[in-house]
Amino acid sequence: MEKSRLPSLRSCGNNEAMNDLALSLRQARPSDAADLARIYIESWQDTYAGILPHSLLSAMSVKSHTARWQNQLRSQGSVIVAEDHKHGLIGLASLGGARDRDLGFEGEVYTLYVDPGFFGQGVGRKLLHGAFAALKERKLNSCLIWSHARNNACYFYEAMGGLRVAERTTRLGGEPTPEIAFGWKRLATSSRRLAI
Repeated sequence: MEKSRLPSLRSCGNNEAMNDLALSLRQARPSDAADLARIYIESWQDTYAGILPHSLLSAMSVKSHTARWQNQLRSQGSVIVAEDHKHGLIGLASLGGARDRDLGFEGEVYTLYVDPGFFGQGVGRKLLHGAFAALKERKLNSCLIWSHARNNACYFYEAMGGLRVAERTTRLGGEPTPEIAFGWKRLATSSRRLAI
């Protein structure tokens, strides 16, 4: 059975246009909630197909996730978006204080998602450095990111200098979900060559 998903730029033949991204980062606004929901859902459906239950992925709705992002944008946390002047919002990162303080890290990047149509264009790298800069502005000098153990982003986090510092198993959609924590004791905010 084919998975249900929203159309993305990858499937729309825009690969030529994606080579000339003019990325900028900014704080997300409440009016961005629907775009955040779209990016989040498309990323999950692309990344976790065959890893997480199909029922979980196909049940994701733009309406419910838009409401979730609207609530998050009103909270104490911070959401950064990557925006291109032609394509609009194409990535997001949410961040704040570390939820697992016992691991010895001050800050945490809770989510980092890129529209699947823009993988390999440097969006993830720019978002991660922007998240690090935002954490440093809050006087949080170290960072933790939890990732599903089978997510290809694990390679990206390692390439960006993250060290594997912990493992755990949570439950998602009723299924055991192995996760790996990547940690940075010092937050670098300059660009590197790797693109996600």
